[in-house]
Formats: sequence, structure tokens, C-alpha cells
Amino acid sequence: MTNILQEIKKFDTIIIHGHKRPDGDCYGGQYGLKGILKAAFPHKNIYVVGEESDYVKYVGTPDVITDDVYKDALSIVVDTATKDRISDMRYTLGKKVIKIDHHIDVDAYGDMNWVDTSYPAVSEMITDFAFQNKLEIPLESSIALYTGLITDTGRFRYRGVSKRTHTLAGVLIEAGVDVEFIDSKLSKETLKMYGLKGYVYSNFTTVEGGFIYLKMPRAVIEEYGVTDEEAASVVNLIGGLDRYPVWALMIEYENEIRIRLRSSGPTINTLAEKYEGGGHAKASGARLPSWEHVDQFSKDVIQHIKDSKE
Repeated sequence: MTNILQEIKKFDTIIIHGHKRPDGDCYGGQYGLKGILKAAFPHKNIYVVGEESDYVKYVGTPDVITDDVYKDALSIVVDTATKDRISDMRYTLGKKVIKIDHHIDVDAYGDMNWVDTSYPAVSEMITDFAFQNKLEIPLESSIALYTGLITDTGRFRYRGVSKRTHTLAGVLIEAGVDVEFIDSKLSKETLKMYGLKGYVYSNFTTVEGGFIYLKMPRAVIEEYGVTDEEAASVVNLIGGLDRYPVWALMIEYENEIRIRLRSSGPTINTLAEKYEGGGHAKASGARLPSWEHVDQFSKDVIQHIKDSKE
């Protein structure tokens, strides 16, 4: 953390990237870091770039910058395990790249890489970065980071949550977080989402051996009028079913099927890596070229579950 701070001090311009289709943790990490650095170094030019997240857009709005801004700039990429997932590939135009991530390290694309899988969220890493370096966490950053922390930990319910997690959450609350405000933002639902949840509960598929999955064709997303981010958020609706320790949400995109793979039992990131993905031990992502590959993927999941028991 000290080395990263010293590197940050060398640059007048800092550009913070995240991953494609950003979730709450990615978004919170980006804007949380921006506010912390702006408070510590008001003379520096600090930007957040990438895609906007409808789900947590109250956290901030991406900056629009031209290519020339990257000259002699520092690019910081948060919450992104592999370079192909980075939103806005101009990060390479910066003079140096720092990677800050909590996923399993399969692509050390940064000139400096801070990767620590003991953190359940990158927002916790950035909070700790500020805390350890005695940097001020302004209100807007505390809101962003608390949002990221509770979304990636399932409101402190997922594996990886520790004493440190709760301690740093307390640091953010002391910095001014209104817990009730954030809960109200994250708890609001639309009629469209209610309809989509009904579809989920009526259309999942169970596979003997412990796998449950849901196919979500593009036509379904369009029918219910939800965003891709909203569609992806329903992955845990099919989790927790007795005797089905692994579950997946499969969403159709233009040239691929993206899988959100989850487990309450066996480690599944190694399986995801065989399908152009990866991630955490119990929460990973993967890809399929088309729906025709779902049956083979399903068979591999069942075999993976069997192997984990031996």
C-alpha cells in the first residue's frame, strides 16, 4: 500500500478504470478511490472512466476525456482480473499501470500489481489503503466504498467476510455513511424486476448431481425491459436449493453466452478457467460460444462436483 501511494505521488494525472458492465464493487472502488486521492492531492487531475452503472449510479458519473489526457498519466485499474475485461482499453496509453484487485491473479497486466484474494471486495482494499496510509475518506468516497462493500459481500453474508471487513465498514460509517440511505437505494425494485424474478422461478433447470441453471436469452431481457446489469443481478435467486451446491445464470450477448457461476460447496474458479473465465473460489464467470455448448458445460459441472467429493 505504501509503494502504491508513493507511485501515485509521482503523477499529476490519474485515470481510474474498472471492468465492463461494472457492478457495485467496481463502481464503488473507482469513485471511492477518486474521492480519496482528490482530498489528499487537490492539485492533481483525477478521472473515472468506463461504463455507467444504472444500479448504483447515485455513486457517480464517468468522466469523458480525450486520448491526450493519458500522456504522462497513471492508469489505475480496479476490480478487474484480466485485461480483456477492462472497460476503455485506453488504459495502456498511460505512462504506468497499477492493478488493484481481489480476484485470483491470472493476468498480471499492471506495471505494479496489488492483488489480494483475502479481501471479499476491492472496496475493502481501497478503504484499507486509505486507513493504513492515514488518508481522509470524504463523504462521497465513504458512500461509494460502503456501496461496493455491501454489494460484493451480499450485505456481509458471503464467505471471505472477516473482522477486518466489519472494522473497515465501521471506518466508513464514521466517515459519514448513512446506512439507511444506501439500503433504500439498493432495496428499491421496479415492476419489471418483479416480473423478471417470476420468470427466473418458473424457468430454471435442475441437473441430477447438484447443478441448477437458468438460461436468459436476449429476447427475455427485452421482453421484461431490464438492463443487462439488472438481468445479471438475479443470479442468487436460484442459489441455496437443497442438494444443488452449484448454480449458474447464463445470459445471451451478441457473440457469446456469459455465465455467472456460483457455489456453496466445491471450488469452481478452476472450472470457470476452462471456459475462458475465472474469479473467486465460490463466485466466478465463464463464457460459451453458443447455447449448443450448455449441455457439455453442465456435464463438466456435474463431473467437477463429483471430483470434489473424492
